[in-house]
Amino acid sequence: MKAIIFGGAFASLAFTAATGAGAPIQMAATGQDMAQAGPQTGAAPKEAIPYAKMAGASDLYEIQSSRLAQQRGSNAAVRQFGQMMIEHHTMTTQQLTSAARAAGVTPPPPALQPRQQKMIDELRGLNGAQFDAAYLRQQRMAHQEALALHSGYAENGDTPALRKVASAAVPIVQRHIDQLANLPRN
Repeated sequence: MKAIIFGGAFASLAFTAATGAGAPIQMAATGQDMAQAGPQTGAAPKEAIPYAKMAGASDLYEIQSSRLAQQRGSNAAVRQFGQMMIEHHTMTTQQLTSAARAAGVTPPPPALQPRQQKMIDELRGLNGAQFDAAYLRQQRMAHQEALALHSGYAENGDTPALRKVASAAVPIVQRHIDQLANLPRN
């Protein structure tokens, strides 16, 4: 059960991985534009602090966007997926922080990247079926990015404790991607 909770939270962590550590991020104007642009690409960081920063931002995005899903979503399956994301990403933030501190790394407090904030702002302007479609589109993109983040750090990261956390996240993120494939695509 802990492994499922832990890994699920890391699914969204990849969202920031693709943005690059501290690199300026260009944001599409709408969810439709974002879907057309596709996920951000880039190498996962090899250093602990950039990885922790990106993973924390990803978790925070997942939590905030999924709280909005609870309030604004019209599809019960979307709201249920959102609740799972809140639970998983709250847990993974705690686990990442604990693993980092045990390894002597002080991770920065989670903060949204500018691109993530724009995505949250987009969701705040939507309700019902329009919200559901934008939320799921963002989740699909964020999870692909999270998979790249965690896979990359698991293979090349400089801190063994965080590599272990990233490695455990990979199959969980993949399960979230599989679950998203079964949710509506409108």
